[in-house]
Amino acid sequence: MRWLVGWSRAASGPATVEGGAIQPVGAHLLWADPDPLWAVGDWRPDEVRVVQTDAFTRLAVFGCCGATDEELRVGLFAARGGALRHLTAWPGSYTAVAQAGRRVTVVGDLAGARPVFHTDWAGGTAYATAALPLADLVEAQLDVSHLAALLACPDTPEAVGDGTPYLGVRRIAPGHALVLREGARDIVGYEPTASLAVAAPRRDPEEAVDGVRDALVDAVRARLAAPRHAPAADGRLDPGPVPGMGPADRRAARGAPAPGVGADLSGGSASGTLALLAAGLPGVPGTLLGHGTAAGERLRAVTFNDLAAGRNRSREAELERARGLAENPRLHHLVVTGGTEALPYAALDGGPLTDEPGPSIVLAERHRRRLVAGSADHFIGHGARQVLDAHPARLADLLLDRRRRHLLRPATALARADGPSAHSFFVPFTVYRAARRLARTPYRDGLEQAAHHLLERHFTPESGTGRPGAVSASLAALTWCRPGPAARWLTGEALAEVSVRLETAAARPAALRRPGERRADASLNRYAADHRVFEQAAEVRSQRLHAPFLDNQVVRACRELPEALRVQPGARAAVLRAVLAGAGIRDLPPGWGATSQGAHLATVRAGLRAHVAELIDLFRAPLLADAGLVEARVVRKALRAAAEGERLPLDGLAELVATEIWLRRLLARRGTCWTGTAAPRQRAVAGGVVPRQSL
Repeated sequence: MRWLVGWSRAASGPATVEGGAIQPVGAHLLWADPDPLWAVGDWRPDEVRVVQTDAFTRLAVFGCCGATDEELRVGLFAARGGALRHLTAWPGSYTAVAQAGRRVTVVGDLAGARPVFHTDWAGGTAYATAALPLADLVEAQLDVSHLAALLACPDTPEAVGDGTPYLGVRRIAPGHALVLREGARDIVGYEPTASLAVAAPRRDPEEAVDGVRDALVDAVRARLAAPRHAPAADGRLDPGPVPGMGPADRRAARGAPAPGVGADLSGGSASGTLALLAAGLPGVPGTLLGHGTAAGERLRAVTFNDLAAGRNRSREAELERARGLAENPRLHHLVVTGGTEALPYAALDGGPLTDEPGPSIVLAERHRRRLVAGSADHFIGHGARQVLDAHPARLADLLLDRRRRHLLRPATALARADGPSAHSFFVPFTVYRAARRLARTPYRDGLEQAAHHLLERHFTPESGTGRPGAVSASLAALTWCRPGPAARWLTGEALAEVSVRLETAAARPAALRRPGERRADASLNRYAADHRVFEQAAEVRSQRLHAPFLDNQVVRACRELPEALRVQPGARAAVLRAVLAGAGIRDLPPGWGATSQGAHLATVRAGLRAHVAELIDLFRAPLLADAGLVEARVVRKALRAAAEGERLPLDGLAELVATEIWLRRLLARRGTCWTGTAAPRQRAVAGGVVPRQSL
């Protein structure tokens, strides 16, 4: 885990760095008092860059950034004048910290994959890119009401707010920056907002797709242009020839990735696009010592083959497409097989503590078995669906712009998605009525309706019930706000607490935005937050995961896609096909762009069935029940029913299990993130789980 931390305090405050009074454990000091900044963790040398014009005008960039030093200096001058957007315009995924005198600016990203946190401390403000170190710094306790909101309405910013699981530690919203002046803080947005008074300008679809292509190519090129790194030996030497095991197999058994560049090749359109782009662009193929370039291999493509979930047509079709893509001579294809040990919910008794809870915790062991066979720099297609696909609420945006005819094709496709039935003829009319109802519902009324649904325990059918229904899922998403899949198992007191949050948010003035834009951004932000949990839970030492679809420039380019193009069936595959065609890649396997949601649900249910006994034992005396969020017997009953095949929201059960596992790991940790004579005496949540009085 890697993070940066610093603070800003009044000029009269005592020195804390020179005297060694307090500093993070294992930190590297970038600049000292009065506004110090540290880099903590296993950062690579090229991942921490600092440019400065004088002693108190400087810029630090953490992560993969495709800007040159001269471009960083230009961005520093622009930020000093208040143009913060310049700091987010470079290819790559990074966090920027600019200092101009006593003013310190910390810029977050657009998606939320690189968040910024802050808290009050010592008469000023401390900030970091991880919440747990700040919680240790102020000895924060657990925020039970935030966990309730995270389980009840995970993709609703109005319910979750700017809080974290730690009391007093706050999160900067995506698309915003934290500005500190001698301890005083201000949060400012750096993205322009669209007006509701007039319709959004219509951009040419071909021009928008070209913008997506350029952004993706620049994002991939920024990773390829970075120095290559060979994984550390970690004290474990290659045991030598082993019958039936090649060098790659022995390296994977030691838990180390291969040198050079690699990518997922699941057979899906997102991972396939990144693999083909990375294989076709010029760059450094391996390390400076020649690692990762044997036999002219350019890119290591990894495909995971699940042997324990049973036969599934969509998954077999994905594997066939992956084999077709792997015929590219610049790809070295590696198929990683997994049995019952790689099913979801496996190996929950171990694993690292993540900064926050997330559903990826229950899938960490499965992902890690795939990633350990990858490369030191590994591309993954996470975020493509969130930035390219149209959220169902976008249909209401089309009605607001008086473009009704563009609803015909997506509504007709929904009617065909669930197969022929007696009600298929009425589906387009049902979808149109739901979109019109959302377009006519004010934002405040939508939040109040959601709060009422929580109090009445009114939950709509979920898509993750083992047999997804495209029509029901789309109709449920055509709202300003809706309960999450885990809400049905929360206690009435917890739902009442979240309902109060929604009513309070409805009473506050808010920026007017279209429902589709707001819901799409909320979905992207929630997915990016879980992607961050995924990176920490499935982390492989000496490996960096690259998700270009979550980069600032790619997110911006995808936002420029016309809504009429987004809502069409197969829009994501069509856009990515055009991106590859623009890069000179046109030979794609049949079935390119097909989805495999059914295979994922079958795998989750197989994992639940295989580990149901351990999960029931986990909820014999759960910490979630101690916090007043669930009743243990209700969750145990739901786990048994889901394992037996009953149609229940499997995503909701995964969120409950992941949160319970996270709580146990949090309370079992020892030590703190800080050292020194003035370091905190207790770690965060040292008092255990204490339910709020209002619950």
